[in-house]
Amino acid sequence: MKLIFLSGFIFFTVSWTVLASSSFNVLDYGAAGNGETDDTEAFVKAWKDVCEATDDIPTLQVPAAKIYLLNPITFEGPCKSEQVNFELKGTLMAPSKDAWPNDNDKWIQFVDIDGLTINGGGKINGQGSLWWEGCEEHCDHPTALFFHNCNGLHLQNTEHIDSAKNHISINFCNDVTVSDIHVNAPEDSPNTDGIDISRSTNVIIQNSFMLTGDDCIAINNGSSYITIKGVTCGPGHGISVGSLGEDGQFNSVENIYVSDSLLKGTQNGVRIKTWESGYGYARNITFEQITFEDVKNPIIIDQYYTSFASTRENKEMGIKVSDVTYRGVNGTSADENVITFNLEEL
Repeated sequence: MKLIFLSGFIFFTVSWTVLASSSFNVLDYGAAGNGETDDTEAFVKAWKDVCEATDDIPTLQVPAAKIYLLNPITFEGPCKSEQVNFELKGTLMAPSKDAWPNDNDKWIQFVDIDGLTINGGGKINGQGSLWWEGCEEHCDHPTALFFHNCNGLHLQNTEHIDSAKNHISINFCNDVTVSDIHVNAPEDSPNTDGIDISRSTNVIIQNSFMLTGDDCIAINNGSSYITIKGVTCGPGHGISVGSLGEDGQFNSVENIYVSDSLLKGTQNGVRIKTWESGYGYARNITFEQITFEDVKNPIIIDQYYTSFASTRENKEMGIKVSDVTYRGVNGTSADENVITFNLEEL
C-alpha cells in the first residue's frame, strides 16, 4: 500500500500481487474419488503442474474421505522445485487383477524426484487378496509403492494395506526417512514384505508398525548405513539382512543398526540370510535392545538359504559375514532353537 499526499488530501492506492498457487488438488483436475472411476489421468495432469511449479513447496493434494482408483502410474522427475509434497489424505486403490495391464510389475512409482515428502495420514490399498490365491511363494505380482533415485525422501504418517507383493520398495535412494507408517497384510499373504531396501544409503526407518506375510523389513544388496529404530514387527518373517548372493552374484551390505524394536509372533526374529553360490560380504551389523515375544528362530544367520550343503568348488568365494553384534536382546522363543548359526566355512 502507498500513501500519496496531494494538496492536503490523502489518496490511497493499493497494489495487489497475485501469487501462483503452490497447491494442486486432484479434484480440480477431474478426479472423481468414488472408487470406481479411473482417476489415473487426473493424477498425471496434477503431477505435471506440481513438478513444473517453483513457488513455495509445490503440493499435490489428495483430499480425505474419498477413494481414488489408480491404474499403474509413474510420478516422474526431476522437478523444478528442490522440494515437493504429496499430501495423501484419501485412499489410493489398485485396480482389480482382471483389469491389470500384463506388462506392469509395479503399481505406483516415484522416479528421479529429489526432496519428495509423502504424508497426510492417507491409505494405499493394493487389493492384494485378489492376487494371493494359488500363490505359494515368489509369484510374479506387482509391487505397490516403488521409489527409484529419490534422494532426500520422506515417507511418513501413511497406511499401506494388502499389497499384491511387497508394499514399499526403496531403490538407489540416499538420505531417506520413513516414519510413523503402518503396514497391514495377513500373516498368510505371500511375499508381502513391508519395506525392501536395495542399493541405498543413509536410510532411517523409525516408529512404525508392520504386520505382513513376509519380511517386515529386508535390507538387500548395495545397502549401507541403514538405521531401524522403534519398529514393531509381527506377524511376518522378521527383520532380515538379505537374501544375498542369489545366482552367484556379488552382493554387499554394511553398517546396519537395528535397535529398540519389538518382534511379536514372527517366523524369524533378526536374520541374516545368504546364498551359498554368491560372493561378497555382510559386515558391521548391530542388533541392540531387541525384544522378542513368542518368536521362532529369534536370532539366525543362515548361509545356506536355499540348500543344506555346499556344492561350490571355489571355497574362496561366498558371502563373508563379519562384525555382527547382538546387545541387550531378550524375550521369549516359540521353540527350542533360540540361536541358529548355519555358517559356511570360507
